[in-house]
Amino acid sequence: MKMQKIKKLLSYYKPYKKDLFLDLFCSVIDSVSVTIFPVLVRYLTDDVINFEKDKAFQSLGMVALVALGLFFIIFLCQRYTEYQGIMLSTKVETDIKTELFEHFQKQDFSFFDEQKVGKLMSYITTDAYNLTTFIKEVPETLLDFIIRLSGAGIVLFLASPLFGAITFGILFIILCVAVRYVPKMQREIENARIIYSDLTSDLEESISGIKTVQAFTNEDLEISKFKDDMKIYLQTNDRQNKIKGTLMAVTEPILIGLIPITTIVAMFFILRGDFSMNDLLVFMLYADILIAPIFNVLALISGFNEGSVGFKRIFNILSIDSEIKNSKDAIKLEKVKGNIKFKDVSFIYKSGRKIFENLNLEIKAGEYVALVGPSGAGKSTLCNLIPRFYDVNKGEILIDDVPVKKIELKNLRKNIGFVRQDVVLFSGTIADNIRYGKLDATNEEIIQAAKDAYAHDFILDFEKGYNTYIGGRGARLSGGQKQRIAIARAFLKNSPILIFDEATSSLDNESEKFIQKSMEKLAKDRTTIVIAHRLSTIRNAKKILVLSGGNIAEEGTHEELLSKNGIYADLYNMQFSKNNSV
Repeated sequence: MKMQKIKKLLSYYKPYKKDLFLDLFCSVIDSVSVTIFPVLVRYLTDDVINFEKDKAFQSLGMVALVALGLFFIIFLCQRYTEYQGIMLSTKVETDIKTELFEHFQKQDFSFFDEQKVGKLMSYITTDAYNLTTFIKEVPETLLDFIIRLSGAGIVLFLASPLFGAITFGILFIILCVAVRYVPKMQREIENARIIYSDLTSDLEESISGIKTVQAFTNEDLEISKFKDDMKIYLQTNDRQNKIKGTLMAVTEPILIGLIPITTIVAMFFILRGDFSMNDLLVFMLYADILIAPIFNVLALISGFNEGSVGFKRIFNILSIDSEIKNSKDAIKLEKVKGNIKFKDVSFIYKSGRKIFENLNLEIKAGEYVALVGPSGAGKSTLCNLIPRFYDVNKGEILIDDVPVKKIELKNLRKNIGFVRQDVVLFSGTIADNIRYGKLDATNEEIIQAAKDAYAHDFILDFEKGYNTYIGGRGARLSGGQKQRIAIARAFLKNSPILIFDEATSSLDNESEKFIQKSMEKLAKDRTTIVIAHRLSTIRNAKKILVLSGGNIAEEGTHEELLSKNGIYADLYNMQFSKNNSV
């Protein structure tokens, strides 16, 4: 597992090896150039000052030119690392976010049953950003630290091994103290990420459900819940910041006191005649060079913790493989007729809720079948099993005598059109949302689909017609209008198998009439399954299946099922009495 994580981390650098090499190369040149300045100072104070006047001025001029050249090199290198480093970071961040989004798109329904939308969003936003910062900063900061440390170490140990040992001993103590806090900080950052994910999920649910919140006048409740979430988040961050504060409180005074402490030690050696004032001057310059990268390393420890936690979370979520995928010998169906068979099908949700046990069913090509039954009987589940949104636990489902598990997923789903009760429309225009059924559809095809769905007239009532922006989730449209847009989308998809999942259950009578007309038109010569909430809408269905107890309890036409005085009759009479009482 450790090797897998390392390989995964390195894979983010792979597409940008050249960019990374140039970035690190410039960082090395920058660090080396900085460490040369104290050497120039030593040369001036040790050698040039003892030269004859003319030679001294000549040497001083040469040193000035070298220093100017170093300044120019440092300027170019830092400009490149700042700009290209940020661009490299942005490219890597884009790759990570894209990988996560693609991964989420390929997951099956059971994955989303267990994950909150807000939590998934936090992977793409917070965790991806922290990992990207970690990927960019770690190589640069460590390389800069190692080069400056090595350069300073060589000079200091050459000047005085004992003095060099004292200086580096102090630095070693600082790093040991810092590293000691890494596990504690990681734990708190991980807790904070989990809490932040939950907070984001609650926030997303509250905002997306704002109409329900306001309808029930529960704004104060939601505000109170959010405040409670923020209180927990603040407590977690408080613990995290206390660890950071303690780390800086311990290490920063030592680091700031590095120059005064070692200067006192150096003066002791100077008084003994083992050290010169020039050595002290060079040391102070190198100490100053060392302090900045040490502070960077201390800051990096915090970034390292956040980045490693982000990487751990991203690695774990990417490790969840979709259970529903193409088989090795998957085939594409050509000219699908739409004959559907369930053979001894059993299905249990991961939560343990059993839906079907040894279900057998055949829906012939071109047949119009209605599914009814009490809530929780498995009507929607049955429909979700056909396009493999879930996989059966036992038995098999066949389309035109081919098991769905042997059909290529895209091909399978391309041949099945869905119109659900909870229509999902996307931000964009009406035309964009209809075109979702066929991405290369012409404007003429879109208009024809809208006409077939009895949507054309109301679309033209808008000032911008098909170019009308409908808002998030189609907020500017009524329920009936949304349904007709969804049906127009299904007309464009032109699938041989259609599934209507309670498509009219929440509509008023006028909207329902339009939807019924468009559904009947769309269902012509197609295998159609209708999940019905209002039993009055399926009275003319040639076959009605009543689901109960994990199997088909009754089957027949409306009149046949009423005459049986069974489950269907009870459901119908219950609705009929309710309607009459209203």
